[in-house]
Amino acid sequence: MSKVFKKRDIKSALEKKGFVKGKGKTHEFYVLIINGKQSGIQTKLSHGSGEYGGKVLSYMRKQLGFNSITELKDFIECPLSKDE
Repeated sequence: MSKVFKKRDIKSALEKKGFVKGKGKTHEFYVLIINGKQSGIQTKLSHGSGEYGGKVLSYMRKQLGFNSITELKDFIECPLSKDE
C-alpha cells in the first residue's frame, strides 16, 4: 500500500522550502521562489482533498521534478527549511 500524506503536511513542507501559495478557483497553487523570482517549479493542491496518495502524489512528483516517488516522500517528511 502506498503512503498517504495529509494536505496540511504537504502544505507545510512546501512553505518551509520556499514555495509561495496562490489561489485559484478549484486549487491552491504553490510556486518555488528563488532569490525573489519565480523558478518555474510549481504544484497544486485541491481545495477539497484532505489526503493525497497514489496517482496524485505521482503527478505532484512530476510537477516538482523529482525522479522518484521516494524523493517526493523524503521532501515532504524532511523537517529542514530552505535556509537549513
